[in-house]
Amino acid sequence: MAVVIRMRRTGRRNRPCYRINVSDSRSPRDGSFLETIGLYDPVNPNEEVHVKLDVERAKHWLSVGALPSDTVRSIFKQQGVFEGVGHTKGRKRTGRSKSTATASTRLATQKIRAERKEARQAERLAAKKAAAAAGAEGEGGEE
Repeated sequence: MAVVIRMRRTGRRNRPCYRINVSDSRSPRDGSFLETIGLYDPVNPNEEVHVKLDVERAKHWLSVGALPSDTVRSIFKQQGVFEGVGHTKGRKRTGRSKSTATASTRLATQKIRAERKEARQAERLAAKKAAAAAGAEGEGGEE
C-alpha cells in the first residue's frame, strides 16, 4: 500500500480549510484516511493559526515512506519537518554537465553583459568622484 500525505478540503464555500491527512494513495482526496496530522487554514486572519501541525507524527510518516504532495511538502519545509530527516538520494540526471553550443553561447553572452555592467559602474563611480572633487574645489574657493 502506497501512503501519501495530502490535504483534504473542509470548510464552507469561499472559505476553504484543509486537514493534512495520511491516506492510501488509491483513496479519493476527501475519502478515507489513516490519520490526521494537521490543519491548514489559509483564510484565517490570525497568521499564527494558519498551520497547526503535529511535527513528530509528520516525521514518523515520512520515515516509514509516506510521500507528501507538493503543497504539503512546502508546508513541511516552512514548519521545519525536514530538519534532522535524511534527504533521499536525488534522481540521476545524465548529461547535465555536458557542454552544448547553446550553453556556451549563453555563458559568453552573460560574460559580455557582466563586463559591460562593470564598465558602466566604473564610469559612474569615476563621474561621482570627479563631481565630488569639483564640488570640493568650488567650496574651498568661496571661503
